[in-house]
Amino acid sequence: MKQEHQPGPGSDSFKDVKEVEANARTRMDKVLGELQQEMAHIRTGRASIGLLDSVRVDYYGSPVPLNQVAQLHVPEPAMITVQPWDTSIIGQIEKAIRISDLGLNPSNDGKLIRVPIPPLTEERRRDLAKKLSHIAEERRVGLRNVRRDANEHLKKMLKDKLISEDDERQALDIVQKLTDAQIAKIDQAAKAKEKEILEFK
Repeated sequence: MKQEHQPGPGSDSFKDVKEVEANARTRMDKVLGELQQEMAHIRTGRASIGLLDSVRVDYYGSPVPLNQVAQLHVPEPAMITVQPWDTSIIGQIEKAIRISDLGLNPSNDGKLIRVPIPPLTEERRRDLAKKLSHIAEERRVGLRNVRRDANEHLKKMLKDKLISEDDERQALDIVQKLTDAQIAKIDQAAKAKEKEILEFK
């Protein structure tokens, strides 16, 4: 996935440090949101409807997200059920889940699709933990890129005499604290997800 390091729209013309800080906060929140989305797609052995977010179903010639053509439930920890709004496409839905790279083996009774979530092997758990670690590191880099952009804007504002040295120092400090706080959130989320991957049987 492309790293988050482009300045936001209109970011060359910040009027004051508050705008720089607000822009950095918004972009960092976006990085965190992307992490949550990516983590939802990592299988843990525990059933979660977020696991099927990436599945697209051919619906009258258009690829449509699964949750737009069916209702998803988790009736038990290792099972997802998929109830199509239109049972005539139950075959397409089953096929879409089967050919996704999730390693799932759905079955249907004509009305409902059952998707058992098989237990993960130790090797698969380690692979997923590595993948998670890589995703988290990419997002940390994304946050540091946002920090770098904000710092560059502040330095430019100082050079253009739009802010004082005190203003710049305070704003750099705020941006650093914001970065540290968001990195801590990434670490916490990744640690919790890793525990789920490695421990849930």
